[in-house]
Formats: sequence, structure tokens, C-alpha cells
Amino acid sequence: MNVIAAPLADSLIFEPERFGDQRGFFQENFRVADYRLAGIEDELVQDNWSRSVKGVLRGMHFQHQAPQGKLISVMRGEIYDVAVDVRRHSANFGRWQAVVLSEYKPQQLWLPPGFAHGFLVLSDVADVIYKTSSYYNAACEGSFSWNDPKLAIHWPASPLHLSAKDASAPSFAQAMATLGKPE
Repeated sequence: MNVIAAPLADSLIFEPERFGDQRGFFQENFRVADYRLAGIEDELVQDNWSRSVKGVLRGMHFQHQAPQGKLISVMRGEIYDVAVDVRRHSANFGRWQAVVLSEYKPQQLWLPPGFAHGFLVLSDVADVIYKTSSYYNAACEGSFSWNDPKLAIHWPASPLHLSAKDASAPSFAQAMATLGKPE
């Protein structure tokens, strides 16, 4: 498996090997030893599956307690995947990165705990699967606006579909202020 440094520190792109012929393809999608070799020691404890239609934007979401590391894969379709570093003591705090993930190019994105995550569906339908390093906890879920002008995230298109929660999410500064002062 090929490992590539993603734009923000501590995030990685994995390229699993795919073997194809006229019948289709075979790909080993997860082998814990490969991720350990890349320095990921987090135990992945939960699998999530999201199916969305073109123009759906999900995000920007994070957990302020028990933050989740995420290993993101697209099994069908294509997404524009965005991450924002929300680790208060990080030199990249408040910076964002974007990666196009697609079924046609076998790549996975690793986001360590402390990143907010969101994506915009570019294809007619997208199935996104992600493994997490801690369990989902609604009580410590946070979010901020996908189009916060201070972050200036470049999205390739405006979303056609947002959840009510995502449409009314606070600004990045407001979301971070509700968490209190950094330690």
C-alpha cells in the first residue's frame, strides 16, 4: 500500500493495491498492520456508511470530547472531502485541506482525532464508508458552517442539499468559543 502525506500535518492518504481484469477487481480494503506501519496506532472501533445524492453537503462535524480519528473510503461515486484542523495547540489550527475521493481511484483518507470533517457529493450517488477511532457521542458533537468566510474553504460547487443542522451551524469562531479556552 502506498502512503502519501496529505496537505495538513498528521493526515495521510492511503492507496490500496487493486487487482483487476475483465471480471472486475479485488482490493484489500483494510489490514491493521499496514496502518500501524504508517504510524497509526489508534484502534478503529466503529464503521459508518453514508449514502448521499449529488449536491449533498455533510459537515463540518467534529467531536469536542472523545474526538474521532477517521479512515474515509468512497465505495461508490465521488466526493470532495474537506477537513479542518480543530486541535487548539496545532500549528495548523483553523486550516483546511480538500481531497477528491472516488471509487475509480483507490484512495483512503486518514484524519487523526481533532479534525472536523465534511464532504460534498460530486457524482449522482456516493457511498462513503469511514472507520472511527472512538464511538459517536451526540452529547459532544460540534459543527460549524461549511461556508464560513474566515475559513474560506473552496468548494467546487454550492450544495443543493443541507440538513437543517448543517444549514444553521455557527461560525467556526463561535463553535470554538463554546468549547472554552484551550488548556
